Amino acid sequence: MTKINSTIFHFVIIFMLILEIKIQLSEESEFLVDRSKGGLTHVPKDLSLKTTILDLSQNDISELQASDILLLSKLRVLRISHNRIQYLDMSIFKFNQELEYLDLSHNELEKISCHSTVNLKHLDLSFNAFDALPICKEFGNMSQLEFLGLSATQLQKSSVLPIAHLHINKVLLVLGDLYGEKEDPESLQDLNTESLHVVFPAGKESHFALDVSVSTAVSLELSNINCVLDDNGDSYFLSVLSKLQNNSRISNLTLNNIETTWHSFIRMFQLVWHTSIEYFSVSNVKLQGRLQVRDFDYSDTSLKALSIHQVVSDMFSLPQSYIYKIFSNMNIQNFTVSGTHMVHMVCPSQMSPFLHLDFSNNLLTDMVFNNCGTLARLETLSLQMNQLKKLANIVHMTKEMKSLQQLDISQNSLSYDENEEYCSWTISLLSLNMSSNILTDSVFRCLPPRLRVLDLHSNRITSIPENVIRLEALQELNVASNSLAHLPGCDSFSSLSVLIIDYNSISNPSAHFFQSCQKIRSINAGNNPFQCTCELREFIRSIGQVSSEVVEGWPDSYKCDYPESYKGTLLKDFHVSPLSCNTALLIVTIGVTGLVLAVAVTVLCVYFDLPWYLRMVCQWTQTRHRARNTPLHKLQRTLQFHAFISYSGHDSAWVKNELLPNLEKEDIRICLHERNFVPGKSIVENIINCIEKSYKSIFVLSPNFVQSEWCHYELYFAHHNLFHEGSNNLILILLESIPMYSIPSSYHKLKTLMAQRTYLEWPKEKSKHGLFWANLRASIRIKLMYQAKEIDHTYI
Repeated sequence: MTKINSTIFHFVIIFMLILEIKIQLSEESEFLVDRSKGGLTHVPKDLSLKTTILDLSQNDISELQASDILLLSKLRVLRISHNRIQYLDMSIFKFNQELEYLDLSHNELEKISCHSTVNLKHLDLSFNAFDALPICKEFGNMSQLEFLGLSATQLQKSSVLPIAHLHINKVLLVLGDLYGEKEDPESLQDLNTESLHVVFPAGKESHFALDVSVSTAVSLELSNINCVLDDNGDSYFLSVLSKLQNNSRISNLTLNNIETTWHSFIRMFQLVWHTSIEYFSVSNVKLQGRLQVRDFDYSDTSLKALSIHQVVSDMFSLPQSYIYKIFSNMNIQNFTVSGTHMVHMVCPSQMSPFLHLDFSNNLLTDMVFNNCGTLARLETLSLQMNQLKKLANIVHMTKEMKSLQQLDISQNSLSYDENEEYCSWTISLLSLNMSSNILTDSVFRCLPPRLRVLDLHSNRITSIPENVIRLEALQELNVASNSLAHLPGCDSFSSLSVLIIDYNSISNPSAHFFQSCQKIRSINAGNNPFQCTCELREFIRSIGQVSSEVVEGWPDSYKCDYPESYKGTLLKDFHVSPLSCNTALLIVTIGVTGLVLAVAVTVLCVYFDLPWYLRMVCQWTQTRHRARNTPLHKLQRTLQFHAFISYSGHDSAWVKNELLPNLEKEDIRICLHERNFVPGKSIVENIINCIEKSYKSIFVLSPNFVQSEWCHYELYFAHHNLFHEGSNNLILILLESIPMYSIPSSYHKLKTLMAQRTYLEWPKEKSKHGLFWANLRASIRIKLMYQAKEIDHTYI
């Protein structure tokens, strides 16, 4: 009983463990719950108690109650932005002690009721309908707060005081449409933050007196700027920028969504030039008006990097050379102009400090910076997504750039004519990106000699010529998405360690690649139309000999494309017999097999007289076939003879004078071929019929017997009938002694019978003849009487 209870107890324990694992697995799948864009009007009631991340954004929820999230004690992130919530009582989160991230932006909040939420790290109340800043005194307890999003239509310095002692990484301040009526210019003075982002009302003139220069922020971002000049040629926004000269703390300035004139645009750069700002970024600019030519003062600047993105102008006739001149002569290290439809750029008038230039996504042609010797310090140049056509012109452009190390000319329409005589890159170039062009195989005859990184993906390359420029320093080569049919060797790329060659036309990659490229550390050759034939076995084997980390995407990206029977099969699962792939081995195997078969046939023919046996089998088969075509009543076996006598014609005197008289006088019926063969039938058929109609087959053995071919036939069929009928129907009489060496090799059955069976030996002494005949008659009569009884019983 104790043993049974112990078994039940262990079973219960195992069952509980399995149940617990299933519950954990089901709950883990519910940790992240996304119900965004679901048209919800209330918080769902079917949320898992283990939910840690809940996304309810972009719905129609108008109210948030304590009962909605009371049981979600594990809730860590709650996104409920873009809804219609008008009021919020922060006390509903008092039971959500692990809540760190709360996003309530883009709602209709006008008022909140505060409660201490000390664990919040991210609180976003921006883009709501607050009149004053929604900062409660309880916010001062949120010592872990890293991000705070606010919105208001008026700013008062006193509103910021509850959180003045907090150090917040980033503050987002969204100003309402009525902003400008009751603002306090120094309201941001006590806001202690590293990064401040102020969003002004969109589409309105920025008439504000907000003094951002008093902010403690290191990074300042201003969005929705409408800079309109007054009658005196000034604007509120330009006056704010001028105040930044008094703030040495701000080092990063970003301006987004700007509508202004060309004149104000250039003045913005001039004002920022003389501040402590090191990184200045301007994006999404809409310009209007004419540009007045004025000198630009490049002195006394802290600026290191200037970025201009997405500029649109409604003026088509501008003094572009003046704009290009201002930009090209800037004494900064990093300059970016992208998405501005810029068609040209002039060389700096003197030796430029530019280290990094990015002119991507413009309309530059390949005549840019032609013979430009003043960019000798330039290290990185990006001309991505422009109107470049001839690679030879780009090569010529780099000639004077003695320090250029990285060049990006991808996503253009570049081509290279191998008949071009000029191909003299700057010797300093280490990284070259020429992807997404219309380059062909000829490009490998015009490459910088010291390249370490080369990107040529998405071109029209079909092969890598043998007579390419030797790139001894090349470490990374990207030729993906071309039409390459083979893996490249490393004869010309002796230092190659990274090769990307996926999405090409490689069907039978050579296993020699890994032997040629000894320094390869990463290869991505997946998504090619591999032909899973014998030739691919060596490549698959060579992959197995390298580390799995070397072959990127293995095995999922490496699949058979041909033949159809293997299409979609992973290369690692492709197997084929070595014999079918090794022609020499196949020929040797077939040859050896054929030779063995030939030897076997020869032995059978010579030693066992195989042709003779084949003829006998054929005769036997034909006879049996004729028997099957005979009506059933004719096939019923009727035994007519006690014994069939087989003997040589030379022994016929003994058979007729001794054997027949002594047997037939006892009413034993003997079948002899002279008197019992049916005329018209073949000899073989007569032999078979006589043997089948006789109880016994008596063979008179002598040296004459082994010389008779017909005797051999009779012995064969009688022996075959022995196994066919399953009875002991053979009687051997040794008339004269037969030496074993005199028996032909084809008579191996006779040798076997004489070695395994008892035979009657004809005695020479007359005194023993009586016993001989008695034994012979007894062997026939005993069987005969037994069979006769069975026959009589059957007829009864």
